[in-house]
Amino acid sequence: MSKTLITGATGFLGTHLLNLLLKNKETNLRILTSSNIPESLPDTVEVIQGSITNPEAIKQAVDGVSKIYHLAGKVSRDADDKREMYAIHIDGTRLLCEEAKKAGVQRIVMASTSGTIAITKTDDEIPDETWPTPIEFCSRWPYYSSKLYQEETARYCCSDKVELVILNPSLLLGPGDARLSSTNDILKFLSRDIPVIPPGGLNFVDVRDVAVAFASAMQRARKGERYLLGGPNWTFEKFFGRLERLTKVSAPKLRTPKKVAFWGAKIADSMYRHWGKVPPVEVNSVEMAEYFWYVDSSKAERELGFVSRDPGETLHDTITYLKENFLPAESFAK
Repeated sequence: MSKTLITGATGFLGTHLLNLLLKNKETNLRILTSSNIPESLPDTVEVIQGSITNPEAIKQAVDGVSKIYHLAGKVSRDADDKREMYAIHIDGTRLLCEEAKKAGVQRIVMASTSGTIAITKTDDEIPDETWPTPIEFCSRWPYYSSKLYQEETARYCCSDKVELVILNPSLLLGPGDARLSSTNDILKFLSRDIPVIPPGGLNFVDVRDVAVAFASAMQRARKGERYLLGGPNWTFEKFFGRLERLTKVSAPKLRTPKKVAFWGAKIADSMYRHWGKVPPVEVNSVEMAEYFWYVDSSKAERELGFVSRDPGETLHDTITYLKENFLPAESFAK
C-alpha cells in the first residue's frame, strides 16, 4: 500500500499532526527528520533520517508515497539565519516537489505562514486569501520572503503533475513547542523581558486546531488553493492584558510611538553587537510588531471545517507548558 510522508514531523506542528494521524488509526506513515527520533514514536512509523536538502534522503523518503504533508522549516527573525531558511524553504521544497513528481505522488499539503498574505499597516481591514501579496513587508524579513518564494517554488515545480494545497496558519500557540519556535514571545512575557507594548496587533491559532485542518485538507481541500488559518485578531495591548490576567505577571505599561521603538531597537542592537553581546531585543521583532497580522479564516471554515477553539484555552495550555518545562517555580513567587 502507498505511504503518507510527513516532513518536519518532529517539530511543533509536525508532532501534533503525527499524533493526530496515529490517533485516527492511519497506517503506512513515514517521516523524514534530521532530528533525534522520539522515544515515544511507535514502531509502526517508518523513519527516514536526513535533511530536506539531501537528495538521497528525499528520493528514499518519497518512494512508494502517494501523499505528503510538507512541514519542514525553520522559524527565525534573525537575519543571520537567512541562508539556512532559504536552503530549507526554497531549495528543499524544490527538491521534494521534483522527486514527488517522479515518484507519482498525488497530493502535497504544505505549511506556509499567514505572513505571505495578511500584513497591514492599519487594523481597519482583515485580509483573506484574495488579499494582494504584501511584497513591501515580506521583502524586509528573511523568514517571510523565504516562505513566499517557497510557495512560488512549490506551485512551479508541482505544476499540474502533483496536487498542491498550501495552508497559511498565523502564530502557532499551544502545548508542546519544545524548540520554542513559536511560543518564545510568551516565555519572554513570563520572564518579564518585554519592556513595552507594541502599537500593532497579532493573530494566533492553536497548533492542535491547525493539525486537524491539515488532516482535513488532505481529504477536502481544492487543489491549487491556499487557506488562511487563524484565531482571534487582537491588539498587542489586549494580548498582553489577557496574559496578565492568566499569569498574574504584570504586562508592560509603556507604549512607544512606532519610529521611537524601531530606532531605539536599532541603536541598542548596534551597541550590543559592538560589545560582542546578544542584543536584548531583535530589531526585526520590534519592526514587525508595528503592523497588524490579522486574518480572515472564513474560507477554511467553509471548505475544511476549520474551527478555532476558545483563545483562553490556547493561552492557558501554552502558559502551563512553558511554566512546567522552561521556567523554575520561583519565577512566579514574585
